[in-house]
Amino acid sequence: MSTALDTITAKKPRRADALRNYEALLAAAREAFAASGTDASLEDVARRAGVGIGTLYRNFPARDDLIEAVYVSEIEALAAVADEVRNDAAWPALTRWLDRFVDYIGTKRVLIEAMNRDSEVMAACRTAMYEAGGPVLARAQAEGVARDDVDVIDVVRMVAGVAGVQADPDQRRRLVDVAIDGLRAR
Repeated sequence: MSTALDTITAKKPRRADALRNYEALLAAAREAFAASGTDASLEDVARRAGVGIGTLYRNFPARDDLIEAVYVSEIEALAAVADEVRNDAAWPALTRWLDRFVDYIGTKRVLIEAMNRDSEVMAACRTAMYEAGGPVLARAQAEGVARDDVDVIDVVRMVAGVAGVQADPDQRRRLVDVAIDGLRAR
């Protein structure tokens, strides 16, 4: 089955060594952007990845390309969790997917300001996120463990809003847990 990310992820290198460098650059950029924002030094990203600056530019000719690729990789990770929980019990599957979604929100907050929110990539990422989470929620609803009066867009917006609250990490986690618990069927 084709997903919204298929055309975006087609840009990944095919050779094993090039793919390793690409993935190392994404991981390094994720760390650098989390520490310094999207204006982090690209030389620092290359250094963290253990590659030369030429390798960075070969994979990501512009800073925006790197930011976009990090964002897409976060959506891919969110979709991967949806696949991983396919055989789990419905409620734990939903909460595990939502926990990964909360992690994604943390990365998204750093990247979103530097991205074109109306771009095809952003639209494809939104679609892919809903395609991943929708079935997880639908299964929990079908099994009677999640409220049936919400859809995946409602859930994503609610959890994103709560996860974005300015609070210390422990309080934010408690608030997210309360919000997720509010999804339980009564």
